[in-house]
Amino acid sequence: MISFKHSRVRGIFFTLQLLITAGFCKAQVALTPGNIPFDTKFLKTGKYEMGCFIVDGAMEREISSFIIDINANKETLSIYTTLYQAGSDDPRVDTIISDGKTFTPLYRSSFNSNYELQLKYGKEVTGYHYDKQSRKKRVIKEPVTEAFFDGYCYPYLLGLLPLTSGYSANMPVYDYRPENTNNLKKALIEEVTSGMYTSSLTGAHKVWLVTVFEEATKDKYVYHIDKETRRLWKVDIHSNAGQHILMVDRETDFNPFKNTFDKVATMKLIKSGSAVISGQAFAKDNENEGMLKGIAVLNINKKQFAPTGTSIVLIPYTDFFKEWVKLNESSRKKGRAVPLPKEAAECIKTATVYDDKGHFEFVNLMPGDYLIFAEFGYVHTSRRTEVVGYTDTYVNGLYQGTRENTTVRSYAGNAGASVKKVVTIEKEGEKVDIKLKKTL
Repeated sequence: MISFKHSRVRGIFFTLQLLITAGFCKAQVALTPGNIPFDTKFLKTGKYEMGCFIVDGAMEREISSFIIDINANKETLSIYTTLYQAGSDDPRVDTIISDGKTFTPLYRSSFNSNYELQLKYGKEVTGYHYDKQSRKKRVIKEPVTEAFFDGYCYPYLLGLLPLTSGYSANMPVYDYRPENTNNLKKALIEEVTSGMYTSSLTGAHKVWLVTVFEEATKDKYVYHIDKETRRLWKVDIHSNAGQHILMVDRETDFNPFKNTFDKVATMKLIKSGSAVISGQAFAKDNENEGMLKGIAVLNINKKQFAPTGTSIVLIPYTDFFKEWVKLNESSRKKGRAVPLPKEAAECIKTATVYDDKGHFEFVNLMPGDYLIFAEFGYVHTSRRTEVVGYTDTYVNGLYQGTRENTTVRSYAGNAGASVKKVVTIEKEGEKVDIKLKKTL
């Protein structure tokens, strides 16, 4: 389980567009509300998601995910974070509201199955903390003697700072905890260096690696902040307890498509018609190599059928899906793939091979174009002519030449077939029979 102090990662580590780092160095800059060179052009309204993982050696285990909803305007900066713990149906919801110009904290709340917390900031910090396990309620009333940031808000401000190699600073932050004798501590920006972050979706990004040490928790954070956009890509957390926690941007806002997706119309294509596509999936196993390669008439094993249970995929070949296929073909050359939006993935239909002859079928289809796709394995046999020796020819003791002695040998090995075919249904009720084949 992630400890309480790490669950605050909820709002703190997720801001894809708004991140901030605090730290210290030889010439520390003291940062306080109203006295910070924030560049608010990087502060953007949006909704983001980050995954949270426990790192154990080379293994990463997901423990939670965070949905971060940021609303920024001239009056206020509001950050709403929902934490979903793995294996739990009880989310944790946090709200942080700060002044839109100075980022002075105004309000914070946290609600979950273990406790409730509400804070109002002004000349005093007032509110309550209610422990649902012990049923103990603490009334909070503390004087404000100096300016500070809310402990759950400051990470969203790191990307607004004038970050550069060697930058360092400290930020006073207020973070209420029942066990604290003093809730006001500092977040220290210890180091800022250059680095790279590589996304599986968008490739390589130049980043600032911003190292922050929190006095309150004794934990160290390394924020990976995009140099150009100030998006927060990743956070490495090294806790005082020895845990290594990793936060990664899921890039749920990634959208490379020019064509819009119409789920209602697409779903109708695969469910509301009366046409049928039936077929047979197999590979034509060409045994011949060398000069005989491609001459299937000489093959012994001409067809190897897709095994029973093989999945056959049908994609409504609309402009949107055509664009997706084209984008994937381009991205795979760079070692990446373009994921489908969830609603688009729900419009892909699957069938299975139902006999030992590779047969399958799709029903209830409307007129239109469809991409049929399948992958399956089989045993590939091949025949090669190999030289096994040489014979020298002599006439009357004079050397006339050398002849190769050859033999034909057969080999067997595992192979895979990846087959796709575009099929057109022209009219309602039509029955189309296809051969989904791969010739090697």
